[in-house]
Amino acid sequence: MTPDAAHSALSVLVVDDEPVVCSSCRRLLGAEGFTVDTALRAADAQKMLAAREFDIVITDLRMPEITGMEMLDFVKRHYPDTQVIMITGHSTIANAVESMRQGAYDYVPKPFTPDELLTVVRGAADIRMQAVERLHRARAGNSRSAFDAMTGASEAMQRVYDLIDRVAPTGATVLITGESGTGKELIARAIHSHSARRDRPFIALDCSALAETLLESELFGHARGAFTGATADKRGIFEIARNGTLFLDEVSNIPLEVQKKLLRVLEQREYRPVGAEQTREVDIRLIAATNRDLTKMIAADSFREDLFYRLNVFSITAPPLRERAEDIPLLAERFLTGACGAGSRRIKGFTKDAMALLMRYPWPGNVRELKNAVERLALLAEGDVLSGGGVAEIFGGAAPAPPAPRTNDELKAARKTARENAVRDIEKAFLIAALARNQGNITRAAEDTGMQRTNFQALVKKYGVKFQTE
Repeated sequence: MTPDAAHSALSVLVVDDEPVVCSSCRRLLGAEGFTVDTALRAADAQKMLAAREFDIVITDLRMPEITGMEMLDFVKRHYPDTQVIMITGHSTIANAVESMRQGAYDYVPKPFTPDELLTVVRGAADIRMQAVERLHRARAGNSRSAFDAMTGASEAMQRVYDLIDRVAPTGATVLITGESGTGKELIARAIHSHSARRDRPFIALDCSALAETLLESELFGHARGAFTGATADKRGIFEIARNGTLFLDEVSNIPLEVQKKLLRVLEQREYRPVGAEQTREVDIRLIAATNRDLTKMIAADSFREDLFYRLNVFSITAPPLRERAEDIPLLAERFLTGACGAGSRRIKGFTKDAMALLMRYPWPGNVRELKNAVERLALLAEGDVLSGGGVAEIFGGAAPAPPAPRTNDELKAARKTARENAVRDIEKAFLIAALARNQGNITRAAEDTGMQRTNFQALVKKYGVKFQTE
């Protein structure tokens, strides 16, 4: 079993009067990456809680002196953000369900399997980590808005958030790669907003939006008389962004001659405006982004290898939307709220079939395409909900069709793949929706859907679905 690095900083307190249960939990959760302490008496557990903070408490429901329900009440009164999981026998499952109404995250029945315990603890850990992250961002003051602009509960986006947190305070040059529409500028703004330069300018320049002859002047500025039409000195982007962050989007479009001068800026921390005699010092943080493979451009002699290594000090890849389809409901709802806020329309949301279609579409234009699609849906909507028919109408024939099979064997394989993909998409959408309705609680979600809890857990584990609160 490979420990989960995301959980390595989380602490768990196991409270059970059976030593074998405590030792089993310690061994199993310790291997998963948690820090685990145990207590055979609830009174001892309460003293341990008073001495230090625990992220998760796992407590037996039936204990002498202080019951599990009393332990739950104690934790929720004094440590409301700590997640509580109940351990129960078959005879006390009804009480365990009642404990969830009183604030417990979930329960595990005795005897429990390792997978049953880990599934519930991982869910509680995710909720706890989100609460800690919200507190951290709230304490960061105005830096919170940069993360709020980014939406995603998927593992892919969690990795992006983690990389932002790591690199933002360092001041290192960052290269952000990813397809068009994946939100590379949002990542750059989040890095700036979490850095020591957060109160200084953030300047973004799209290198593909300027003619090659104008780019050098735009970056470095120019002196009066440097060329025809230069009737006055002009400050360049490097000067405007002084002490702040400069974001060069689509850096692959910079011509080779300007690449050479940009390299000098990064190496010497100085530049010379076009037509000027004196150099000027540079004090900016540089973040670059591209949707192209720079290593292939290097091989084709269209991008400088030495500049690539100067830019690629720390890299972040913005994941395409098709690789984080579980984020589509969150994104779609956010975009719908924005679309309604811009006008007088009030639309309640999406029908199930509409959301299913949104989640199955490959989104070659990524988040930008989804945003445009939702805005169009809101404009064309005839009622107060967005239907599957409306989604299908705006898609038209845009969804790419797979190549036609040539042989009977290829036809059989295509049918099998289509069935598997359809089932996978439906099952993931089913899990995400059920967990969303029940705030990520597996037991409630299983009951809500009429599914056996163990079967629901198995599906959650199969697809690695996680739920994140707003």
